[in-house]
Amino acid sequence: MALQVGDKIPDFSALRVDGSTFSSSSVVGQTPVVIYFYPKDNTSQCTAQACSFRDRYEDFQLLGAEVIGISSDGLASHEKFQKQYKLPFILLSDENKKIQKLFGVPKALFGMLPGRVTYVADKNGIIIMIFNNMMAANHIPKALRAIKSAVK
Repeated sequence: MALQVGDKIPDFSALRVDGSTFSSSSVVGQTPVVIYFYPKDNTSQCTAQACSFRDRYEDFQLLGAEVIGISSDGLASHEKFQKQYKLPFILLSDENKKIQKLFGVPKALFGMLPGRVTYVADKNGIIIMIFNNMMAANHIPKALRAIKSAVK
């Protein structure tokens, strides 16, 4: 069952680029959060999306929000991706697709690719926006508008 607007972000844990374990409870329910799922490191759309989140990261931070990117790529791929593009936000590896299943992230392109979905939650961990669209550039302004409305 896919998460919907009004649902609480579920607890999950995953490995960060540095190999440490990230627990969602360290952020979710503490501060507004943007969790975005993307298909693959170092592809044109995913790189554009990550770099756009990077370029607007300070805007999210000024609003008290954290950004978390999740894909099924392994730690080595994430480490290279993060270092190459100087990504300041949290990148998590979901190699077994457990988190994608927990959120109900749909597949894209006739089921061949993991989906590109952005979830925005308020400081209580309640989802206030879900954006499911393969056009990477559209996710960042929508997420930023949702965060701005949540912190009014």
